[in-house]
Amino acid sequence: MQRNDKKLLQFKKALGEIVAELRKSETDMSINKLALGYDLGRGNLSKLEKGCFDCRMSTAWKISEALGMTFSEFAKKFETKLGKDFKFIDE
Repeated sequence: MQRNDKKLLQFKKALGEIVAELRKSETDMSINKLALGYDLGRGNLSKLEKGCFDCRMSTAWKISEALGMTFSEFAKKFETKLGKDFKFIDE
């Protein structure tokens, strides 16, 4: 099994950046308002946006709905943010 903390940090940072960007541009909501309105943990959402938290897929799905998009739209934006060459596993 490969372990690459640098890639995990890159992944979490990109996830946080995309969530923060979309929260501000698509909803204009504060972290508190988004968390309360969509049953998301405020602390975890804050840590996620700072790139310090790796959320479960169910949480990412809830976040995508809170941001007014489908999970596949959210995933595509996230994938674009990471870049087409991003891979956790080196070949």
